[in-house]
Amino acid sequence: MVIPSRKKWASPSSATTTPTNATPQEPRFLEMVKMHFDKAAQFTDVAPGLLSVIKECNSVVRFNLPLQRDDGSLEIITCYRAQHSHHKLPVKGGTRYADNITISEVEALASLMTFKLAAADVPFGGAKGGIRINPRNYSRSEIERITRRYTLELAKKGFIGPAIDVLGPDMGTDQQVMTWIKDTYTSIYGDKDINAEGCVTGKFKRHGGISGRQESTGLGCYYGIRELLNRKDFCEKVGLSTGIEGKEFNIQGFGAVGSWAAKFLVKDGGKITTIVEWDCAIHKKDGLDVEDVIQWQTNEGSLKNYPHADKVEIENPAKFLEMECDVLLPCAVEKSIHMNNAPNLQCKIIAEGANGPTTVWGEEICEKKGIINIPDLILNGGGVTVSYFEWLKNLQHVSGGKLTRRWEATSKKDLYKFIKGQDAPSIVDDTMGFLRGAKEIDLVYSGLEEIMSNAIHTHFDIALEKNTNMRIAGFSNSIKKVAEAYEDAGFLF
Repeated sequence: MVIPSRKKWASPSSATTTPTNATPQEPRFLEMVKMHFDKAAQFTDVAPGLLSVIKECNSVVRFNLPLQRDDGSLEIITCYRAQHSHHKLPVKGGTRYADNITISEVEALASLMTFKLAAADVPFGGAKGGIRINPRNYSRSEIERITRRYTLELAKKGFIGPAIDVLGPDMGTDQQVMTWIKDTYTSIYGDKDINAEGCVTGKFKRHGGISGRQESTGLGCYYGIRELLNRKDFCEKVGLSTGIEGKEFNIQGFGAVGSWAAKFLVKDGGKITTIVEWDCAIHKKDGLDVEDVIQWQTNEGSLKNYPHADKVEIENPAKFLEMECDVLLPCAVEKSIHMNNAPNLQCKIIAEGANGPTTVWGEEICEKKGIINIPDLILNGGGVTVSYFEWLKNLQHVSGGKLTRRWEATSKKDLYKFIKGQDAPSIVDDTMGFLRGAKEIDLVYSGLEEIMSNAIHTHFDIALEKNTNMRIAGFSNSIKKVAEAYEDAGFLF
């Protein structure tokens, strides 16, 4: 199918949401997700009643914890957990530590997780949780006490468990926090549930974690971008040549997602020309040295005073989102691209590494400009996909490749010797890399590439077929899958 260069996807005319004087501000994150849902629902034949069931969160819990701080003072900590859909169990979603988190945001993220999982055919329902704290303001021991008490309260309320609700990392949490959650839960239920370790993913590897989890979201973003930039019909639409090599990328958020995405893009020939952090932004037209930037940020704690940039912005770092580039990757927070800065963007593609970085108004403005958005719903599912692999590992109680690696290597060596005959070297060993068996990391990368590639191509094809954008394609396909799961199983009462 040949597509004219820079052709814009159409939005359903009956669902237009262009801002007017009556709508002076952007909708809240939860409202954004519901607006996307309503648009996409028009492309399905799901009954209105079932759409209402799919749209709303099934279960939400909010509770307060007392924290005795290191100085002896007491403080109340507010906590949340939302389970959006139980069409598949367990539900799955991250745990965010942020001082601006709200119950509405948690519901929105849980909803988005349901549709993200369905888009990738990962068999979980969606969930999300969080604690309203800024981790920078608390000591390690205080964070540990908060985390363990949070886990205990979730267990009492039935909001955690390998068959019920599997937690994972998110903004403000890491492997250490996930390992504290696992240790607390297994201390309570480990003697009754042999699979207790699967209550949380993103753990240290020696505590049941999996190779490749840290880079998985960024790697998934890379796979998705690569697949689309290798499609001639997509590149004709955005006015670019095929392939990543030589393309310029602007990345907002240089943490667990952005930095890893940058590494893989550079390895494939891309150039990272701009990096935007919360307190500083840097730009170099010829491309930044990603490893050098990471080292500087690790040592200094910030990109301020980075010596190898052509331009540095401290007053208003977000202004550098408007720097000219081929692909803009918002990998930080929600609502980064909005009605105020969207008119000034100079990119051809927005690739969403964060959850909800583009507002409804911002996306409509970008569409009018011919900018194509690769949505979070499809692109940033790498983390939860590898979390699925970790959960499977915890239930199977064996790491990937352990049972097959030697057999694979032996089979390859025998085949190599058979083909080479008398010319085969007398010693064939693992130093000949192509003859070794697959390790856990190989299987993780391969599985992630398979799932991300299929999801990207499937939803781009749906977008072409329905003449809509990829976000609506992703939502409509996911709604259909969730609806089919409910229709097949029926309702208990």
